[in-house]
Amino acid sequence: MPERLAEMLLDLWTPLIILWITLPPCIYTAPMNQSPVLMSGFPLELNRLSEEQRILNRSKRGWVWNQMFVLEEFSGPEPILVGRLHTDLDPGSKKIKYILSGDGAGTIFQINDITGDIHAIKRLDREEKAEYTLTAQAVDWETNKPLEPPSEFIIKVQDINDNAPEFLNGPYHATVPEMSILGTSVTNVTATDADDPVYGNSAKLVYSILEGQPYFSIEPETAIIKTALPNMDREAKEEYLVVIQAKDMGGHSGGLSGTTTLTVTLTDVNDNPPKFAQSLYHFSVPEDVVLGTAIGRVKANDQDIGENAQSSYDIIDGDGTALFEITSDAQAQDGIIRLRKPLDFETKRSYTLKVEAANVHTDPRFSSRGPFKDTATVKIVVEDADEPPVFSSPTYLLEVHENAALNSVIGQVTARDPDITSSPIRFSIDRHTDLERQFNVNADDGKITLATPLDRELSVWHNITIIATEIRNHSQISRVPVAIKVLDVNDNAPEFASEYEAFLCENGKPGQVIQTVSATDKDEPKNGHYFLYSLLPEMVNNPNFTIKKNEDNSLSILAKHNGFNRQKQEVYLLPIIISDSGNPPLSSTSTLTIRVCGCSSDGVVQSCNVEAYVLPIGLSMGALIAILACIILLLVIVVLFVTLRRHKNEPLIIKDDEDVRENIIRYDDEGGGEEDTEAFDIATLQNPDGINGFLPRKDIKPDLQFMPRQGLAPVPSGVDVDEFINVRLHEADNDPTAPPYDSIQIYGYEGRGSVAGSLSSLESTTSDSDQNFDYLSDWGPRFKRLGELYSVGESDKET
Repeated sequence: MPERLAEMLLDLWTPLIILWITLPPCIYTAPMNQSPVLMSGFPLELNRLSEEQRILNRSKRGWVWNQMFVLEEFSGPEPILVGRLHTDLDPGSKKIKYILSGDGAGTIFQINDITGDIHAIKRLDREEKAEYTLTAQAVDWETNKPLEPPSEFIIKVQDINDNAPEFLNGPYHATVPEMSILGTSVTNVTATDADDPVYGNSAKLVYSILEGQPYFSIEPETAIIKTALPNMDREAKEEYLVVIQAKDMGGHSGGLSGTTTLTVTLTDVNDNPPKFAQSLYHFSVPEDVVLGTAIGRVKANDQDIGENAQSSYDIIDGDGTALFEITSDAQAQDGIIRLRKPLDFETKRSYTLKVEAANVHTDPRFSSRGPFKDTATVKIVVEDADEPPVFSSPTYLLEVHENAALNSVIGQVTARDPDITSSPIRFSIDRHTDLERQFNVNADDGKITLATPLDRELSVWHNITIIATEIRNHSQISRVPVAIKVLDVNDNAPEFASEYEAFLCENGKPGQVIQTVSATDKDEPKNGHYFLYSLLPEMVNNPNFTIKKNEDNSLSILAKHNGFNRQKQEVYLLPIIISDSGNPPLSSTSTLTIRVCGCSSDGVVQSCNVEAYVLPIGLSMGALIAILACIILLLVIVVLFVTLRRHKNEPLIIKDDEDVRENIIRYDDEGGGEEDTEAFDIATLQNPDGINGFLPRKDIKPDLQFMPRQGLAPVPSGVDVDEFINVRLHEADNDPTAPPYDSIQIYGYEGRGSVAGSLSSLESTTSDSDQNFDYLSDWGPRFKRLGELYSVGESDKET
C-alpha cells in the first residue's frame, strides 16, 4: 500500500509541476494552500489586438489561455478546485460577476461568481468523458451587462491508472500439431486497457504466462504464444491449459493486471504405425459356407486418430490366397476375411494366411521411425459338413435319333456324395421339366431312357432336370440340367411347297413354260435338300406336257404343242413324282392342275370359263360385272319390300306374356298417410274377407289343376238354350284354371300413427248426415281446404 499511495501521488503532482514550469509570467502564484489562478485581461482574444496596442499595453497584457486540468476519480470531502478566472477589469470592488456555461456547467463544474473559482462537484471518470468545453464571461454585477466578449476554454480530465487490462475475446482456444519443433507459433492474444495510452504508463501492457510452463512461452509485448518444448506427443497428453496475464504500468510493481485462459489442443499427425493386437488368429468355417460369407475379423490398432489411423488390409502370403480375400471396414477399422471359392473338407482341411495392415496416409517426416505396417498369421480350419451330391458335370448334352426305339438308353448322368460317409445316390426326373413324360431315368445308375416316340419336326430340343438325392439324408439333393437334341432321320417325303394351279393359253407356243414349281421336305439332311422330279411311268410319253429340272432345285412344266382348246378340254391333271436324296430315299406324288384359258395377243389371261363363248360378241367383262351388280341390287330391293309388307300385315295381337289384363290393379283407397311405408306389404295389406275363407282365384295360374270336365252329350233339340248357357257359365266361374286369372287386392291398412284416422267411406257405418267435419280445421293447414269444403257441404244441406 505505501508503494501504491506514492505512485498515485506521483501521478497527481507530476502534471501540476510541469504546468507550473511551463506557464507564462502572467499566472498568479498562489500560496501553498491555494490552487493556481488563471488570470486574463478581457477581452482574451489576443489575435484581435493590433500591433500598436500590443506595444502600448505591454505592461498590462493578459494571458491567452484555453485549458485547465483536473484529476479523475478524485473523491475528497470538499469539491476540488479546478482553477480560477480573473480579469484585469476587476479592481477588487466586487462589481464584476463571473458566469460559466457549457459542458457540465452547474452540474459537474461550479463557479464562484465573485472570485471566479471553478470547482468540480462530482467525481469524474476520464474513460466516460475525457474533456469538457465551457465558456466564461465577466458581466456587471448590477446590470448583468457583458464587460467583455465570452471566452471558451477546455477542462481536461487527467488520467490515473484506475482500469485493469481486459481480454475481451477470452477464454481462447488454439491448436498446434503434435511433434512440432521448438518455437512453433500457436496463437496470439490481445488485452485492452481503458486508461489513456498517451499519458504515462497506465495503458502500457506486458504479457506473461502464469500457468503452462514449460510447454509454452509468450512474447511480453506482442502476446504471441509459442511452443517451449519440442516433439510434444498427443498420445501422451492431448490438451493443455495456459493462464496468461496482462499487466499495465509496463509490468512494474503496482500496475493492474488481468488474466485469461488458453486451451491448446495438440492435433494428430501420423507418427504411430498400426499394430495387430495378436500375432496369430484362429478361425473355423464349415465347408458348405456360402461364397462371400465373412469368416472372421482381424484388427490392427493405431494410436493415431482420424484418417491417420486408417489402415488397409491385404493377404500377402499363404496357401489360401486363391480361396480367401480380405476387405477393410472403414467404420470399425478392421479387416474382414471372406470366402472367394468353395471349400472341400475332403480335399484340404486347413489353410494358413499371412495378412498385413498398412497405413493409408503416411507422413514422410516420420518415415525414419520405420515402416508404418504390421503383419499377423491367420489359421483357418475347414469343418466337415453334410454336402449334397455332386454331379460329374455341371450340364449334360445328349443326342438321340427321332426313330429311336422305346426304352432305348439315350445317355447317363453320374453323381457322388463328397462326404467321407459316401451315401448312395438315387436319381429322378423333375417332372415339371418333362410334363409329357417322354423320358425316364434309372434311379440307381442314372441312365436316361426314351419313354415315348420323338418327332424332330415337332420339337428339336428337350430340356429336363435330373435330381440326385442322398438315400441316407433326403434333404441333401442336387439338380443338373440335361439338354437332349433330337437328330433327324429321313421319315418325311417331299411335296409341293404350295398348292399350284397353272394356266395355259390357247394361243400358246410349243416349249413355253407353263408353271415353275418347287418342293419342300420337313426333314433337314446334313448336305441340304436335293429333289428328283419325274412323271408317272404310264405318263412318260405325255403328248401334251413335259418337265425340266432347274439348277435351283425347282421344276418347270412346258407345253409340247399349241392349239389347246378349252371347248374340247378345259382342265388337265399332271401327276409328278418328287423324290428326296435320303437314305433310304422317300418320294410322293403331287398333281398339278392346268387350266386352259383365253389370253390376249401378249399372253395376258382374260377368261378361263367355257361359258364365255355363249356371250354376245363385243360384250366386255366390265359390262358383265355391271349387269351382275344391277341384278343383285334389284334382288335386295325386292327382299326389303316384301319384308316391309309382311310387317304391315301383322295383326295387332298382344302376346300371352304381354297380356295387360294380368297387370291391371284397381286402387280404390286413399292411402295410408305419411307414415304408411308398408303399403305394398302383402302381409300387412290383408283382405279381411279372405282371412277365414279360401279365394279360388289368384293373379297367377294355380298349382292345382282342375279336374277336366266330362264331355257333355250333345244338347237335344228340345233343351232350352238359356239353361245351357247358365250351366256353362257356372262351370267357368268355378274353374280356377280357366283364364283370365283376375287379381283382387283389398288395401285396408292406412298407417299406424296418423291422427286423421280413415277417410275412406268403404267402412263407414254412419251416413253423411251423422258426421261432423268441424274437426278437420284442427288438423293443421294441410286439411284446412278439406275442412272448408265439407263445412260448406253441411251448410248447404241445412239450407
